[in-house]
Amino acid sequence: MTGRVKGGEPVAVAFFDVDETLLTFKSMFRFLAHHFSAIGLPPERYLQAEADLRNRAAAGVSRWETNRDYYRLYAGRPVEEVMRHGRAWFADELAAGGAVHAPVAAALERHRAAGALIVLVSGSFPPCLEPVRQLLGADVLLCSDPEQVDGRYSGHLETPMIGEEKGHAARKFLAERGIAPSAAAAYGDHASDLGLLRAVGHPVAVGDDTDLCAYVTGVGGGRLPGAVPA
Repeated sequence: MTGRVKGGEPVAVAFFDVDETLLTFKSMFRFLAHHFSAIGLPPERYLQAEADLRNRAAAGVSRWETNRDYYRLYAGRPVEEVMRHGRAWFADELAAGGAVHAPVAAALERHRAAGALIVLVSGSFPPCLEPVRQLLGADVLLCSDPEQVDGRYSGHLETPMIGEEKGHAARKFLAERGIAPSAAAAYGDHASDLGLLRAVGHPVAVGDDTDLCAYVTGVGGGRLPGAVPA
């Protein structure tokens, strides 16, 4: 099965970052606000949680650790409840309009229609991502996978799917299926996606991130316009 990128090169797999690449916003914070509201917490509780995470990041705490901190906020919640909230949240986002970044979604559709496997790669988790996967017809999620114990989230996440982990996951995916990197494309918007783009033969920078644009220019990759937040 192959899709095609600009120039007609065959592509068997297309990897897509999600937040601010396929979507026009960061899903994790917006979903957290919805989830807290759905379980009856006041808006101030979400604002405090968001501020705590942002303040830790500003103080120099690594993205690895702040990503793990985020998933502690779901400790004790039933997995099915959080999945249900994810479906309702994304339905609301779609109804509001502007959630999907059209240029990247169009590229995904071209790959999918041509037979490429579509893989979403994200530091987010299934409650946020499964509705996106279903909407866009993606085949696989490579994402953060918080620990579950007896049907509930424990609050523990061993390995966030961020930074270089995205590249490791993409290379493992290709190796397990016997697909050469030259037959893969990847799309990302942020310097933290550089490992993912380096894992494939057809990298595409979405937006104007300096590191990504320099990389794709150097290797003859592609460019797409950045997302405008909804």
